[in-house]
Amino acid sequence: MATRKTSPDDLLGPLTLAVGQEDLLLDRAVQEVVAAARAADADTDVRDLTPDQLQPGALVELTSPSLFAERKVLIVRNAQDLSADVVKDVKAYLGDPVEDISLVLLHAGGAKGKGLLDAARKAGAREVACPKTTKPAERLTFVRQEFRTLGRSATPEACQALVDAIGSDLRELASAVAQLTSDVDGTIDEAVVGRYYTGRAEASSFNVADRAVEGRAAEALEALRWSLSTGVAPVLITSALAQGVRAIGKLSSARGGRPADLARELGMPPWKIDRVRQQMRGWTPDGISLALRAVAEADAGVKGGGDDPEYALEKAVVAVARAARMRRDA
Repeated sequence: MATRKTSPDDLLGPLTLAVGQEDLLLDRAVQEVVAAARAADADTDVRDLTPDQLQPGALVELTSPSLFAERKVLIVRNAQDLSADVVKDVKAYLGDPVEDISLVLLHAGGAKGKGLLDAARKAGAREVACPKTTKPAERLTFVRQEFRTLGRSATPEACQALVDAIGSDLRELASAVAQLTSDVDGTIDEAVVGRYYTGRAEASSFNVADRAVEGRAAEALEALRWSLSTGVAPVLITSALAQGVRAIGKLSSARGGRPADLARELGMPPWKIDRVRQQMRGWTPDGISLALRAVAEADAGVKGGGDDPEYALEKAVVAVARAARMRRDA
């Protein structure tokens, strides 16, 4: 079996292995190879195959020499689901790949189909990581990278506002970044994001939490009703409220220091340290305890412990907003 390691920059290498479950990243890995192949030969033959389309012996036929010596890109999706006989065909091909054919294997990773995954790596595949983004910090990193890739500057607050407004769908985030960079000149800031995505931003669970922890009960309730009317899941709102109150608790008990030092200590980005500092001015230790209890009760209510999730949320928002004003009202 071939063991020559394909360079990460060699898009036309014999084998590209895209590993993960993030559809956007998997599609981009494919598009990069196809674009490079068509740049080298506009008549490149591209075959996009699923496991049910790739029967035993089909790979041998697809990789047989052509009378016209044409370049090919063979894309195999969900490679972890290939039958045992087809996996044998693929492994045999990896030992003697055909010149001018680029094989792209899309594999979910994990235990299923691990033998093929290991064989592709041993064969020196160019590997592209396509992990599912499950954490807000990962989506924030994605947005920042999208702006950098497009050669544009966006403030940390703008990136966070975009994630808050759009949510977890990377395709929508990428589309939003592309729209902003196309329509807006200069640095993209939070105000720009607000103008473009004000409806979605207002419906964000984090916007509800921000208004509540700032003691702005009326605005928080308005944002809550908008969120619920646009389909935001109640559990996301209780989660955002809990995160907002916990952030205040963490910062209030932390040692003083620069935002960068506190960010490392508390696991928050520096810009968030500045925002939480502004939000915590009316808070007391008793207020934090009361707010956390109120959010916990609401969380139980929206997860089936109560008859009216909306009322549970409204009650929690008011309680958090009142707790935020305890020092000011004392």
